[in-house]
Amino acid sequence: MKRVRLKERTRQTGTVAVEFSLVAIIFFTVVFGTLELARIEYLFNTMEEVTRRAAIAAANVDYRIASELQKVQSDAVFRTSPGPLALGDPVTANNVTIDYLWLSKANWELEHMSTLPQCPAGNRANCMTNPYGGNCIRFVRARVCASMDAAGNCDRLPYKMVFPFLDLSKIKLPAAETIVPAGSLGATVGSDLCS
Repeated sequence: MKRVRLKERTRQTGTVAVEFSLVAIIFFTVVFGTLELARIEYLFNTMEEVTRRAAIAAANVDYRIASELQKVQSDAVFRTSPGPLALGDPVTANNVTIDYLWLSKANWELEHMSTLPQCPAGNRANCMTNPYGGNCIRFVRARVCASMDAAGNCDRLPYKMVFPFLDLSKIKLPAAETIVPAGSLGATVGSDLCS
């Protein structure tokens, strides 16, 4: 009688391990899938905040000073040193693009400025002379781009997964964009006109 029970137990011990491994695979797939989806949602929401921070800061910073624009880009991704957005590895300060726009009176559309005024005080004089001229910065736009072409079109960033066993490589991050009215652009009271 003891031998029969012992044989039944040894046959059953492997069954428990197989059942556990099947349940563990399903459980961990659900857990890691949930974490990956939560991270995607975090990135979707955070990229809007990144562009908002960059646009507001760039509207009041001198566009001629590269170090100030780099600081704006770093601050936008919540960093004081180079590196990616926290928990947002594909998004770095280099992906935050800032461009300046003028308002076309002919079609009432915002146009990308190919050449900027020589200085912020000159921009203010240009805008007072002709607010719809191609030399008047009216708005500042911040976007998160993988790359940007000469016409100002933005390529979306690919999503980078944390857990590589889930294939989400086809997902692209959304085109986050914020446009704000141009502020001082770094001009100070009493500064000399340059153009």
